[in-house]
Amino acid sequence: MEPRQANKATAWLLPDLALALALFTVLYALVFYRAPEQLFRDSDTGWHIRTGERITRDWAVPQSDPFSFSRPGGEWFAWEWAADAAMGAAHRAGGLAGVAGLYLAAIGICSWLWVRLHWACGSNFWMVCLLASPMLTAAQLHWLARPHVLGWVWLLAALLLLERGRLGWREALALAVVWANTHGSFFLLPVLCVLYGARWPVVAAAALGTLVNPYGWALHFHLAKYLGDQELLSRVAEFQSFNFHVEGAWQIGALVLAGMTGFVCAAACGQWRRAAVLLLLCAMGLRSARGLPVLALAGLPLAGGAITAALWRWELWPRWGREAMVYGDRLRALQAPLHGWALGIAFLGLTGLAVLGSRPGFPAAEFPVTAAAHLPAGGVLLAPDKYGGYLIYRFDGARRVYFDGRSDYYGAEFLKEYVAMIELRAGWEETAAKYGFTHALLPVRYSLIPALEKQGWRRRYADATSVLLERNF
Repeated sequence: MEPRQANKATAWLLPDLALALALFTVLYALVFYRAPEQLFRDSDTGWHIRTGERITRDWAVPQSDPFSFSRPGGEWFAWEWAADAAMGAAHRAGGLAGVAGLYLAAIGICSWLWVRLHWACGSNFWMVCLLASPMLTAAQLHWLARPHVLGWVWLLAALLLLERGRLGWREALALAVVWANTHGSFFLLPVLCVLYGARWPVVAAAALGTLVNPYGWALHFHLAKYLGDQELLSRVAEFQSFNFHVEGAWQIGALVLAGMTGFVCAAACGQWRRAAVLLLLCAMGLRSARGLPVLALAGLPLAGGAITAALWRWELWPRWGREAMVYGDRLRALQAPLHGWALGIAFLGLTGLAVLGSRPGFPAAEFPVTAAAHLPAGGVLLAPDKYGGYLIYRFDGARRVYFDGRSDYYGAEFLKEYVAMIELRAGWEETAAKYGFTHALLPVRYSLIPALEKQGWRRRYADATSVLLERNF
């Protein structure tokens, strides 16, 4: 049975596969993922928003730390300042709903570019449908209102231009400048240009464009030092390898297997550039959980194209399989003229209303949403890094924090001291005394709570999430 050609009216009403997946992704994020709350499950969002508001207010990128009392006024690289500014502007316009809308749009764009990259790599229609599920499963691991999501957009755009052979030096320069001021993954652009065998003006533009940032070369040295500090990164959870023993980990295992299968097929078909990129992405995914969404978004389209090419070459591929692939190619050709912009515009309007009506916010089960209201006006507060970004947001930076998620700013020695205190290791009392804490806001299961109570600290407030302690003067 032949697929039927769509008429012009149908083409404007029905979306192509790229738009359909983008709309489905946003719907899935809203309904099943509960994006208005889950996008804010990382407290780093708080300091990103407040930093962005300062940038849009003062028209200046901060050079020193404005948020902590443990390391006040130290040199600070706000190397995601452009993303922060976008978040700050969205927050000024619509509060947390505006920030949620910004990142839902970015997540939808990622899915749209993902399908487009599949087509550029030569994937079959059925291959795209098959790989969509593991892509969404892995990507949602890091669906957060944080700048790395915008980094995904630039990565997919770069690969799409490289696969189509349309990345000239002007495009590379513009992309490098935007990427370098948005997220620290900008180093991938010149690497990809080299792996794809781009001409030297393109590679030079991709490298030199990253210098157009408020810090110049200093940003590159800072990131190299940060990413090379294994003692520091070993204490940051998101840089650790994924735990393949947890429930549902088979889906992540399937993702890695698909990436490695794509690498083998690309090498077998002589697609050496794609093979090199897939090997890099698989290594990143196995090295750090942060690399798994990158492998899903950037690697699966390359793997899909390589596997499709290998299947066409496989002489033992059964007749029914070849017929199914032929039919898939026809479906791909027939969906190409579809636009679906009428449906897309209507869907975006409904999405905006849904986000506004959902009252986005930091999850009360993870953050001291209620307990923060009981904090005294003064005092020196001990709170973990998990709470730091939220407190910066909650008090608009007016209440200085002991620690937050900017691990590159605080450094390895500070983290070791912090972990020793939280885990009641030798010398934890001296650390607590050094900072002169008068209050402590801690998650309910922290062993530090009974230890402080034994020293005479008393409970000022407690709920199912947090405990607020006050030192007994």
